[in-house]
Formats: sequence, structure tokens, C-alpha cells
Amino acid sequence: MKATGKRPHRITAAKVGRGLWSIVRGVIIIGICFTILQPLFVKLSVSFMSERDLFDSAVMYIPKHFTLNNYRLALKGMDYWNSLLRTFALSGGVAFLQLCSCMLVAYGFARFRFPFKKLLFACVILMLIVPPQIIMLPLFIHFRFFDLFGIFKAVKGGPVNLLDSYWPFLIQAVTCTGFKNGLFIYMLRQFFKGMPRELEEAAFVDGCTKLKTFVKIIVPSAVPMMVTIFLFGFVWQWMDSFYTSLYLKGTKVIPVALDSLAASVYQEYSNFGGSMNFISPGFVSMMNNTGTILAMVPLIVLYLICQRYFVEGIERSGIVG
Repeated sequence: MKATGKRPHRITAAKVGRGLWSIVRGVIIIGICFTILQPLFVKLSVSFMSERDLFDSAVMYIPKHFTLNNYRLALKGMDYWNSLLRTFALSGGVAFLQLCSCMLVAYGFARFRFPFKKLLFACVILMLIVPPQIIMLPLFIHFRFFDLFGIFKAVKGGPVNLLDSYWPFLIQAVTCTGFKNGLFIYMLRQFFKGMPRELEEAAFVDGCTKLKTFVKIIVPSAVPMMVTIFLFGFVWQWMDSFYTSLYLKGTKVIPVALDSLAASVYQEYSNFGGSMNFISPGFVSMMNNTGTILAMVPLIVLYLICQRYFVEGIERSGIVG
């Protein structure tokens, strides 16, 4: 018999082990993805159901009585398009101001030496630890009777009321005391510490001032990180119900509209002689799920547009890895 020179294919224990591990790893990843996405699938499914489907034990994810009426009611009850524009303006302004102020503060912590630097950075870390509920009452009183070094009292005869306006959000964003600003400063500081100092030294040799070096050298190099911080600030402000319920009462933005969605739809039915006699738990569930989907759609679109910069910024922040 003539030899062909080919070795028979052998299945070794190492190959079997690698194959089994690949299967186990795939099952784990699929399970994690399902755990994360399953609540979203449930909300999306419920938003297309009629109320009787919620109490039908045979209905799990696919509605028997498919309807778009929930979206029609939610769009009207939330005053969706006007609320969307207000929320875009508020979230975009707050995210932009947070980005600018946190970048300056983080660059100072990363590159300069000054008195009490470690103590001040410890205060930044403390901002991540202290729950905002602890300072809720002082913040409310501070912006209800707002005065800046006694200036308003001297000019107008007393403090001013900044509640039910965007000013509390903007002031906190500019002063780096807003929601999650401690995390933003920490992430940007880690990013700036990882940048080579030779870039700045070369700029100083060419005659650039520290501010010009920051604007011309550091900022263009930090675009992925800037996009990441902006997205974090935008998303957290977009879905924040804590500060919006604390500062905004008469202004309807997405979180405020979501909190009162079921009651708003019920009130509208009552005013126009509708057949809804009471707010049932099923109706509340449908409205809340539908409103949540409407609130999430702009964020999903924004992430799809900016995801390349977002992932790159997370990788270069020094937190992952």
C-alpha cells in the first residue's frame, strides 16, 4: 500500500477542551445578554398590547391584540414633542457645561501642583460616595432662596427663587457640583495623566501659554473622551427624575412627563367624557412601558451615531483594563 504522506487527523484532549470552553463561554454571553435585554423586550412587547392581553396567561411576549393606541395616548399625555425639545435643550446645555468645567478641573488635577491638591481631589472622590438624597433639602433651600455673596439682597432687597427654571441645573454644571460630576473629573484626570508630557513641553518651547496649549493640543487629542463624557452627562440628565422633580414642577420634561403619564391620560379622558372610570394597574403598566420606550428611542439613536467615539473613550479613560 502506497503511503500518501498525510497524517491522520487526531482529536486531542486540548482541542476538545477548547471546544467545550467555547460552548460554555457562548452560553454565558448569551445568558448575560438576555438578562440585560429582557426587560427592554418586555417593555417593548407590553407597549403594543391591549389591556386584556396583560391578564391573559397565554400571552407572554407576542400580543394577541396588537395595538398602537398606547403610543397615541402616550404621545398626547406626555406632550411628547414639546417635552422632547425641552429635554434636549436642558440635557444638551447641562452636558456641554459639565464637559467644559470638568475638563478644566481634571486637567488641573492631572498636570499642575497647587496647595491642598490631594485634599481637593479627595473631595471629588467624596462626591461619588455621598448619595444625592442626603443633600436634597439643602439644595432645595439654597435654590429657593438663592443669593450670591449678598448681591441679590443688596440689589433687589432679598434672595431670588430659581426653582421651576433651568438655572439650578446650569449653575451646578458650571461649578462641577452636578450629578456624577465627580466621576467625570476622575475619568478625565485618568485620561490626561496618560497623555505624554512631551506634547505640552514641545508646545511650551514654541511659545504657547498653558491655556493655549490646553485648547490647541489637549482638547483635539481628547475628542473620544469628550464624546464619552458628553454622552454620560446627556443620558443621565435625560433620564434623571431626582433633580427634575426637585427643581422643576411646572415645566414638563421627559422624566416629569413619565411620572405623571397615566394620571395625565386619565385626566384627559375624564375632561372629555371618556369611558375610563378609574386607573387600573394594567393601564398604568401599559402607559409606563410605552412612555419609557418613547423616552429611550432618542438615546438609542444618539448612541448609534456616537458609539465609535464612546467605546474608544471608555478604553482610553484608564477605568477599563
